[in-house]
Amino acid sequence: MSRAVGNLAEDKAAKYLREMGFEIIERNFYSKFGEIDIIALKNRVLHFVEVKSGKNFDPIYAITPKKLDKILKTINYYILKKKIDLEITVDALIIRKNDIELLENITLI
Repeated sequence: MSRAVGNLAEDKAAKYLREMGFEIIERNFYSKFGEIDIIALKNRVLHFVEVKSGKNFDPIYAITPKKLDKILKTINYYILKKKIDLEITVDALIIRKNDIELLENITLI
């Protein structure tokens, strides 16, 4: 997927999350371990959101164990760097054509 297509999906995801009552804290946080697409806050819980979209396949399958490992390492780095003291969750936001599905707490930390 091109960066432009990814940016459109992340824009759509951020809009959806704001409509659902989330406050967007940061987008595209990069570290040497990987990237977090969206970091959002709702009800004093910090959500680390991986955004996936696709036309010819189910995008949920793009979150592989290797990808999840990179996400978790990046989250741990972010927590240490920003000195976060909140409950956290790792979520996936899946965009399939016009459907958006938020899968909360896709892994245990």
